[in-house]
Amino acid sequence: MTDQIQHWHVTYNDIHNLICKATPKIAADFNPDLLIAIGGGGFFPARVMRTFLREQTGNKTLQIQAIGLSLYEPVEGTTAEQLGNEVVRTQWLGPDSGKRLLGKHNLIVDEVDDTRKTLHYALSELQKDVEAELLSYPEAQREALRSATSFGIFVVHNKLKPKLAELPSGTPYFVGEDVGDVWLDYPWEATNIEQHDLRAAADKGLS
Repeated sequence: MTDQIQHWHVTYNDIHNLICKATPKIAADFNPDLLIAIGGGGFFPARVMRTFLREQTGNKTLQIQAIGLSLYEPVEGTTAEQLGNEVVRTQWLGPDSGKRLLGKHNLIVDEVDDTRKTLHYALSELQKDVEAELLSYPEAQREALRSATSFGIFVVHNKLKPKLAELPSGTPYFVGEDVGDVWLDYPWEATNIEQHDLRAAADKGLS
């Protein structure tokens, strides 16, 4: 390995199998009513997870909603100083976000928990939407509705490194696999998937 940064290539099959192994616990312990995919890395994992959850929970109407957040990728209108330091919102659930979330078990899905900044932002902002929606209900009903609303998190990979943000205590947190602080190369970032899969096999010592 000549690079200072160690790369680890992940295949579609790797991700599919990690989600397959993680889903039974998610179904038993959290049983989501809604999947919220963080774009772009959470799209494929959320779609795969929905297949398994629909089968294991019997919830054939389980849906996916998407939010767009960027921490490392350049976004039009942002500065170089923001890149890597500030989470930028590029897409959200719409003006009725809180209404979609209230009273449901909402599972946030992303590909990796790196610094935890993105997950912290997503969770805190979605919770704000719920609190804003609660204001439209009589005060006597709010606590029951708040208690009926919960958020969990699933990531395909959790990097074992110091985090720069924290999640609220007790947040259901599910992981496909813990990994070291390596550079994860995901298949949807590859322009040559055959070459990517060969590199993934080499990373695993299979070639």
